[in-house]
Amino acid sequence: MKRLTLLLFAVLVPMVGYVVGYASAQQQVDRKGVASTVKVDQMMSGYLTELNGKYKLIVTEITFEPGGNIAEHHHVGPGIRFVASGELTLVGEGKTRTYKTGEYFYESGDVTTAAYNKTTSPVRIINFEILPADWKGGSAVPPKSK
Repeated sequence: MKRLTLLLFAVLVPMVGYVVGYASAQQQVDRKGVASTVKVDQMMSGYLTELNGKYKLIVTEITFEPGGNIAEHHHVGPGIRFVASGELTLVGEGKTRTYKTGEYFYESGDVTTAAYNKTTSPVRIINFEILPADWKGGSAVPPKSK
């Protein structure tokens, strides 16, 4: 468990500064056939004292029904995604990639993506994200204008 925690910090923390541009108020992104449940909402604490009380680790289970999607969006913080079941198609940076059961992928948060379930079965994703301590609601927000 310590190794996983250290890995999460090493990979995710450098990108957390991106959140400065967003207010804590939840902004809406168009979704269809998508439901999420927060499984863990833990304030950061431990040896990385510069993070303590400023950020939290959120683990969310997201289900995309057949045909479900999340329109173009950014994320407030970086995260690792795990496809627990099904196939999720992610479109971003001019590329389309389909992730299948058992695969992981990383989203920095500052890249515009859209996610689709193009299959006839539900897709279940587990998101691991670092967010500002006071953030309420989901992490998907409208893309920042450039």
